[in-house]
Amino acid sequence: MPDSARSASAQSASARSDNARSNGAPARVAFVVKGYPRLSETFIAQEIRALEERGLPIEIFSLRRPTDRHIHPVHREIRAPVRYLPEYLHEAPLRVWRAWRALRRSPAYPEARHLWLADLRRDFTRNRIRRFGQALVLAHELGPEVRWIHAHFLHTPASVARYAAALLEIGWTVSAHAKDIWTSPDWEKREKLASCRWLVTCTASGGAHLAGLAPDPSRVEVVYHGLDARRFPAFEEPRPPRDGSDAQTPVRLLSVGRAVPKKGYEDLLAALAQLPPGLHWHLTHIGGGALLNSLKDQAARLGIAERIEWCGARPQEDVLAAYRWADLFVLASRIAGDGDRDGLPNVLMEAQSQKLACIATRVSAIPELIDDGRTGMLVPPADPAALAQALAELISSPARRQVLGDAGEARVRSAFTLDAGIDRLAAKFDLPALACASPSTHP
Repeated sequence: MPDSARSASAQSASARSDNARSNGAPARVAFVVKGYPRLSETFIAQEIRALEERGLPIEIFSLRRPTDRHIHPVHREIRAPVRYLPEYLHEAPLRVWRAWRALRRSPAYPEARHLWLADLRRDFTRNRIRRFGQALVLAHELGPEVRWIHAHFLHTPASVARYAAALLEIGWTVSAHAKDIWTSPDWEKREKLASCRWLVTCTASGGAHLAGLAPDPSRVEVVYHGLDARRFPAFEEPRPPRDGSDAQTPVRLLSVGRAVPKKGYEDLLAALAQLPPGLHWHLTHIGGGALLNSLKDQAARLGIAERIEWCGARPQEDVLAAYRWADLFVLASRIAGDGDRDGLPNVLMEAQSQKLACIATRVSAIPELIDDGRTGMLVPPADPAALAQALAELISSPARRQVLGDAGEARVRSAFTLDAGIDRLAAKFDLPALACASPSTHP
């Protein structure tokens, strides 16, 4: 785009956005994500697809290229074009230079540069420099029909979205999730909350924290990701009454999650090693992650390696089959040393949708989903002894697992539906009222 055209686009973007809304047409939105597609971020893909189905025109801008070998079915269904910003500025210097040259004389550039420099003084890192370079490219390459930027995650993607929105003088919004909430400095969260039009987050605990930092608490809204029932239809087949007494038919344990500190897999392995020798079980783990090799070493030291299968990252079809194959799901989430923690893990909702009894920890929003003793079992985080006790109880009791699995499915299908959250997001994206008329069923 020529310099003069880009400058005119920046000056009139807000007016065109207002005109589009007054004419009843939804504004085209640029979604900024950290990486796309990612197996571990199904919730982002399912939200994009659902909003497309409601009529929202979307373009995806990713800060990183994909690293997973597989994709989920939902990724194949998304129609939005995907463009990749320079992951590292030195890899695309001409692209960055052209963007800077086109924007440096626009009326909004001095204020956007001032905003970035104020952040850089408090966070003098290469990452902060890279964010502004990526924002320049984003702002330069956005077509004039894009009148809104939405970021998934409050840390790096939101910074790029904020700088680009300032360069173009258009609005921006953000979805906050877990790590981005709890590992970002308060000063940055305050300023982003003061700058964005609105923020949604997927847990009541995260929502309360962010509302306390916002200039107006009503700017923050809790919207659960929810379960897409079309992709996780009901499972009606009875599970065999395995009780751990027969070495030939061990109870099938399943855990799905990245091998990272906040998932607590070290605690899970320690708990499994504490189970009675006569209680027979087999654990299947699905997920990638930097800690996989060290976890395998830990399992070998504990003498339980032969009872564990490490499957790596798998597409959604394989994960669904694993939920149906398993007898008991376990996730030992904890708060990591840097403050990182889960939000509301989608894998728990997915497992419960298949009538799979779940053991999890009292971390973040997990108690918002699981009612301890009624729809699952909760134990304290970082407590292998308590986790071992819960595992021993449910491994030996198939009847109890069935009761918890049935109750968990009933709750997730009634109170955590994808459509309820999408209804609320559709309204926020100014989609027609007819498309977002359903009331929320979230607690």
